[in-house]
Amino acid sequence: MPPDLWLDDILSGKAASPPASATLPDKPVIWVDADAMPRPLREVVINAAERVHIDVLFVANIRLRLPDTPLVRSVQVAAGPDVADDYIADNARAGDLAISQDIPLAARLVPMGVHVLQTSGRELDEASVQEALALRDLKEALREGGEMTGGPPPFGNRQKQLFANALDRWLTRSLGT
Repeated sequence: MPPDLWLDDILSGKAASPPASATLPDKPVIWVDADAMPRPLREVVINAAERVHIDVLFVANIRLRLPDTPLVRSVQVAAGPDVADDYIADNARAGDLAISQDIPLAARLVPMGVHVLQTSGRELDEASVQEALALRDLKEALREGGEMTGGPPPFGNRQKQLFANALDRWLTRSLGT
């Protein structure tokens, strides 16, 4: 199967993974861990994709309603822990961008050369992903011990703007836009 045909299939969700002989185009792809992504950020990512003509794949274990555009696709994976994460880790390549709040997923992707942007606008690299993983583990232990309750602060316009700015910076660096 020619590479451009399997890419169309994977981007449309018809193919679960690329054939071994396939090669991806040189342009990076944005992979979105969409299960827990704030809805306002979908709009930011979609608008950016259309502005700079870059492919975006939203990966989730539910069916997503996305605009009908050839640049924005969704892949629905089976329900279960880390299934969307595994799909992204198995298909992303060096130079791509993954958008996720999932620190263990980021810890898998960063050593592969995949750029990771959190929905807060924080870009993770090799040093910061290890720091974030340690902090995540500490917070989990504190929650289990009853010493820490609650979750992240509410998502608002400030967070949306921080994310949009960080995405634009990545697009500029990666595509020269």
